[in-house]
Amino acid sequence: LGANSPFAMYWTFPGGLLAKSLFEEARYSFVYGQFLATIFLGLAYIERTLAAVFYGEGRNDLERANLSLLLREAEIHGLIGSSEARDLDEAREGRNAYVHFRRPGHEDSGKARAIHEDEAPYDLIERDATAVMSAAFMILNKNVVL
Repeated sequence: LGANSPFAMYWTFPGGLLAKSLFEEARYSFVYGQFLATIFLGLAYIERTLAAVFYGEGRNDLERANLSLLLREAEIHGLIGSSEARDLDEAREGRNAYVHFRRPGHEDSGKARAIHEDEAPYDLIERDATAVMSAAFMILNKNVVL
């Protein structure tokens, strides 16, 4: 089969067509400065990809694992480095604060995090998006090399 065959188009995306779509939409969102969308889509791509890689290796116990567990396992098995794992876990926590309601002043809110880190909230969101996309490209690159 050639590289343009329907079966070969997604070889670098262990999570299949949906993983490819998540990656592409996260990438375009980042370019257009849609950093919240980048975080949500990028983390979904990473979660789906890590779950698919582990499933392909026979790790059926991680088939429905959450992102936090997948990140720990990915670090243990060398799929991501400790700095990527730390950045992604921080972005995951940030995503949770963006997605799930937090009462005003709650210590897990995005505003509280920005105050603790002495950073403007939008800059913090952009930093999270950058970390997510860096990790997404790194994971994509590992899949291409494998």
